[in-house]
Amino acid sequence: MIHTTAIVHPDARLAADVEVGAYSIIGEHVEIGTGTVIGPHVVINGHTRIGEHNRIFQFCSLGEIPQDKKYANEPTRLEIGDHNTIREFCTFNLGTAQDVGVTRLGNHNWIMAYVHLAHDCRIGNHTIFANNAQLAGHVEVGDYAILGGFTVVHQFVRIGAHIITGMGTILLQDVPTYMLVSGNPAAPHGINSEGLKRRGYSSASIMAIKRAYKTLYKSGLSLNDAKAAIGQQLAEHAELQPLADFLANSERGIVR
Repeated sequence: MIHTTAIVHPDARLAADVEVGAYSIIGEHVEIGTGTVIGPHVVINGHTRIGEHNRIFQFCSLGEIPQDKKYANEPTRLEIGDHNTIREFCTFNLGTAQDVGVTRLGNHNWIMAYVHLAHDCRIGNHTIFANNAQLAGHVEVGDYAILGGFTVVHQFVRIGAHIITGMGTILLQDVPTYMLVSGNPAAPHGINSEGLKRRGYSSASIMAIKRAYKTLYKSGLSLNDAKAAIGQQLAEHAELQPLADFLANSERGIVR
């Protein structure tokens, strides 16, 4: 299952059925779970743990040191969950000691070619990152988020669950849960109603989320007053709780 031209450090821990393609390099502190397939010309270094049934395509670089001048060879980590697809030329860096020390990708994510996850990014589950999505350090992305091609995200930005960005979007502030944003800089353009339908949200729930969107963006209310109004809407619509929580915890300000 390991090509004769691949170089696997004797202390790396690979499940018995892991496949490693030609000319790939697996470092000393790497752990790879059952059913994972590593393509040719892939380099996996650092304290990197990769879970089960992942497919990693050729020319990826995973677990290299962060592009951070403060990094001083601390034993920080990269953690990749299960059932992820990682396409060609992706680069995922280790975390840094200035944060929690881990860059993390969850489960069932679809990561297209040339995506960059900088140090300390934390990605949820069931996301889709289209080609050339680029995340700076310390970025958080919620479950089921979809980043359009060439989306660029500033460091420390938080991206809520179930959002979608248009191609070429520049994110300098947080993106609240459920929203559709695009542009440079990003601006709101409604909610991700199609994605919510696909995930089983009822018509009533989607209408409640649309109402909250209008409260946040179309009512003329200040941000604090809009938060308070959405808080009142929570009494009848529990599906607004993730949005309310996101707004309460935003520190960079939101796309607005």
